[in-house]
Formats: sequence, C-alpha cells, structure tokens
Amino acid sequence: MRYQQTRFQITIAEAGSRLQRWSSNPWRRLSLLLVVLLISFVIGVGLGTITGALDQMDFIAAMVCVVVLEVSVRTRRALREGASDRLLVQLVDMARIGLLYGLLLEGFKLL
Repeated sequence: MRYQQTRFQITIAEAGSRLQRWSSNPWRRLSLLLVVLLISFVIGVGLGTITGALDQMDFIAAMVCVVVLEVSVRTRRALREGASDRLLVQLVDMARIGLLYGLLLEGFKLL
C-alpha cells in the first residue's frame, strides 16, 4: 500500500538537501556547526545539573549518556562510509563534542 505524497512529506524529504545547499557557504556551515555545538553543550550541562539535583538517578543518567555517546560514534562511522557530503558527519561530531564537554564541565564542578 502506497501512501499519498503530501506537501508536508515532500518538504520533510527535501529538508536534508535544502540544508546542504544552504550550508554550502563556509560561514553558514560554521555558524550551523557552532549552533549545534552550543545547543548540545547546554543539554549536557542541563542533564548534569538535573541529575545531580535529583540525586536518585545518577547511574541511570550516566548509562543513558554513555549509550547516547556510543550510538553517536557508531552512527558517525556508518555515515562516514556512505555519505558523499560531510555536513551530517560534522553535525554529529559537534553534537557529541558539546554533550561530552557539558558533562565534563559538570563533573569538574563537583570536585
């Protein structure tokens, strides 16, 4: 059974190619990577702060963070083999670095 192609489905399907065309300018690409880095840093700091304040789910939160980082490494490896453009690989890298840096900063606050 084939579903009807709506305008919304077509827009979502073309989002990756639009983003790739938009980021062909080096300054736009750099700003996009910086935004992803900073957003993931804020998520990492927020995650460390919230789990530290609750003091009940430290092991579960640590396990979730390790799983997310490991999945991002494996996703990066798969994307790097099949991708012709490196934008998606760079976005995954920036998200992983920002999350890890945010968590590391929260760990140093506890010392």
